[in-house]
Amino acid sequence: MSEVSYGRRLTLLAEERGEGTAVVFAAKAGGEAEVSWAELERRANQMAHALADREVGEGDVVVVALPNSVQHLVASFGAWKRGASVLPLRYDLPSWERDRMLELAGAKVVVGDWLDAPAGTVTSADIDASADRDTAPPPDRVPPCARLIATSGSTGSPKIIVTPAPGLYSYMPNAIMPTALERSAVGAVHLTTSPLYHTNGFAGSYMPLLAGDRVVLMEKFDAARAVDLIERHRVTHVIMVPTMLQRVARLEGVRDRDLSSLERVLYGGAAIPEWVVRTWLELVPPERFWFSYGSSEGVGLCVMTGREWQDHPGATGHPVDCDLKILDAARHEVPVGEVGEIFMRPREGSGPTFTYLGSEMPEPTPDGFWSIGDMGRVDEDGFLYIADRRQDMIVSGGANVFPAEVEAALSEHPGVADNVVVGLPDPEWGRRVHAIVQPADPGAPPSAEELRAHCKQRLAAYKVPKSFEVVEALPRSAAGKVNRTALAAERTSDTVA
Repeated sequence: MSEVSYGRRLTLLAEERGEGTAVVFAAKAGGEAEVSWAELERRANQMAHALADREVGEGDVVVVALPNSVQHLVASFGAWKRGASVLPLRYDLPSWERDRMLELAGAKVVVGDWLDAPAGTVTSADIDASADRDTAPPPDRVPPCARLIATSGSTGSPKIIVTPAPGLYSYMPNAIMPTALERSAVGAVHLTTSPLYHTNGFAGSYMPLLAGDRVVLMEKFDAARAVDLIERHRVTHVIMVPTMLQRVARLEGVRDRDLSSLERVLYGGAAIPEWVVRTWLELVPPERFWFSYGSSEGVGLCVMTGREWQDHPGATGHPVDCDLKILDAARHEVPVGEVGEIFMRPREGSGPTFTYLGSEMPEPTPDGFWSIGDMGRVDEDGFLYIADRRQDMIVSGGANVFPAEVEAALSEHPGVADNVVVGLPDPEWGRRVHAIVQPADPGAPPSAEELRAHCKQRLAAYKVPKSFEVVEALPRSAAGKVNRTALAAERTSDTVA
């Protein structure tokens, strides 16, 4: 096995590829800009020299809080060339959460475009203005921990995950998903639909670039634009969260589009409605649609293809290089098919250890299994089925209701563009199932009676929402996530429909 630092790898690629295109940046306003390997290398070297002026060195933390942009790539590669750790951070965090994260990180340098930015913050304009700096590669350095991960996880409190993975690129192929995240062949093209602060966006951009593949970077996801980019650039690899996959699946005429270039469509991030999967298995061959489930902490990974899903509909994968258990509240293993809390354990030597900044470490089981906050079950063949996040489960009338299952049923209604299900206080049920619906046609939203009847055909009676609410748009992040806890807190028990 041969390894080289991230910074040195970019230098070698620039020497080999020169003015060949490394990145195509698709601006949300329209238009595209190409960046060559040579240009990316020059600008990253200039950034590295600018960071040297700020005494950034091996093991220091550089926070990069920018929207998807070429500047984000330049800042990260520049930090790696100095041997620093990169912490990609949401650029639109509320100031209290942002400041908490910055304090936790102990960043040497912060890169961001906030109006109320802390003193000394490097802006994207500063990055662009460094064109007069030295373009020679700095001395080779290896970041001891290439990336930190900011998350609120299952606790809702900001924390930073630290895993001891150095910034070394290996020429060995990915043994688990050999063509899902790494280079499959010369000419691979990866489409980045998620924000770079999200694991899907970060890994789906930086790892392909290190592999020598071209990246088409969307400033902001739009379903129709994504399909256009796939066709025009003959995209071979894309990672999408369920919300994105659903929006593409609902596009008019999508079955007539040319998606034949796609070698891998990788899904991960949350439970996904079965109808969305079935639509995508019509758009691409089943063996090209990949499922993945894991944690940012790296305690385990489950994967499978759409071919396997057809024999295990609703599953999200089977364990790879890890062990998996489903435990009850007393941490006793539950029978096959019964829902409990998901615990995973890396097999010896197959997974990194991790620590948290800003949060106490969770308590593993005596035999070394860790919970990652989700509920699920396994079938007799060992395939995992996700129920929902532990903290999102609604106990209504003594019965457990998982919002993801209700949301999947509602998503099948043609009049529903998006929806979120939360639990609200209720004098009779303790907590009642409440659905917040974004209609496909704001001028003619489906009625509560229509939605209730739709759900009764697909769900057990106790899972059917007892109240409905129509909103203009749901507050999803660029990564497709929504904060159910915050939505529930904004509503009171007298919300009815």
